[in-house]
Amino acid sequence: MTLHVGRERVHLNLARLKKSGEVFEVDIDPDLALRFRRGEDVDIHQVLKAATVFRNTQKGLAASETLMTELFGTADAFEVAARIIKEGEIQLTAEYRERLREAKRRRIVEIIHRNGIDPRSKLPHPVVRIEAAFEEAKVRIDEHRRAEEQIQEIVAALRRVLPITFAKKEIWVHLPAQFAAKAYSIVRGISTILQESWRNDGSWEATVEIPGGLEEEFHDKLNKATKGEVQTKVIREK
Repeated sequence: MTLHVGRERVHLNLARLKKSGEVFEVDIDPDLALRFRRGEDVDIHQVLKAATVFRNTQKGLAASETLMTELFGTADAFEVAARIIKEGEIQLTAEYRERLREAKRRRIVEIIHRNGIDPRSKLPHPVVRIEAAFEEAKVRIDEHRRAEEQIQEIVAALRRVLPITFAKKEIWVHLPAQFAAKAYSIVRGISTILQESWRNDGSWEATVEIPGGLEEEFHDKLNKATKGEVQTKVIREK
């Protein structure tokens, strides 16, 4: 996010949280902060560019230990910073946001090229045609969300100007109780949940639908999140 202090134009990537009328900020590495926010295994010490919680980062005004203890229950800067990143707003510079959008645009174009076909010819659309459709449909890339999470809505927008269809797969998924909460967000991010249930033992089962070309990535992410203990089965392809 581009911030203005007086007449000086400055650029910082920040996490910012307003709590009980008070503002708290931390200076962050944006890539690591976004991964940390998503629940990935990232060391908070690496996320912060300065091991300080600020009231105003631009002016270098640090938050007092008394105020942090009062509002967060601790004066530990890393514990407070973790909550700011998890609960607050990630404010990114315009340059960084544009870099994120471009990387995700390329990833989405790649996925569509790999999985989508022209239903008339049954052939893949060339990359240049997909990119032209992005411009014509005025597709907006959300830099805060993973590319895979945006595929379905972007394809829906592209269909206004480009005939395109995706092969889809229905997959049964079982997540063990100890990994269910963490892996559930991965399933929701990549797939459409058709049916789901939480078992008495805390495990989770569902039937989900994903673009066929994301199946390998779907399995890889869940295996990593569950240390290989996820169970899946392709029910049908359509």
